[in-house]
Amino acid sequence: MTKVRLLDAEDWGLYRAVRLESLADSPEAFCSTLAREEAFAPDVWQGRLAARNTFLAETGDGPGGIVTVLAAEDGTGELVGMWVAPAARGRGVGDLLVRAALDWTAERGLTELRLWVVEGNRHAERLYARHGFARTGVTQPGRPGAGQVQMAHVPAPA
Repeated sequence: MTKVRLLDAEDWGLYRAVRLESLADSPEAFCSTLAREEAFAPDVWQGRLAARNTFLAETGDGPGGIVTVLAAEDGTGELVGMWVAPAARGRGVGDLLVRAALDWTAERGLTELRLWVVEGNRHAERLYARHGFARTGVTQPGRPGAGQVQMAHVPAPA
C-alpha cells in the first residue's frame, strides 16, 4: 500500500536522495540539474523543506515519488518538482501525489493550483488532466530545445 506524507526538515537526507534520483532519471523534466543539486550543503536541503511543502509517496518498495507545493502571495499555489520513480509508474502513485497537492491547496483556501510541464510530455499532461488541470495558453522557455506549457486547476465553488 502506498502512503503519502509531508516531509519536514528532519527528512532532508531522504528528500536529497529522492530529489537527486529524480534529476538523474528524468533530467529533461526539470529546470535544475543533478550536478547543481549534488553540490548543495545539508542546510540548503533543510531550508528547502522548511520553506516548502514537499510530499513523499512511500510504497512497499521504498520512495515512490515526490511533489512540492508552494503558496504564492497572490492566493494561488504552484506544483513543482513532480516525479514518480520508474518502479512506481502506472501504479497510481502520481495520482496520489497530485491529490495530496490539491488537498493541501484546498485546505489553505488557495484559488488555483498551477504547474509547468515540458511540452510533449503527454504522460504528465494526461495525469494532470485527470485531476482537472487544463492548459492556460501560457508558455515559457525551459531547457534548451524544450518549451514548457502552464496548466492550472481551479477548485469548484463550494
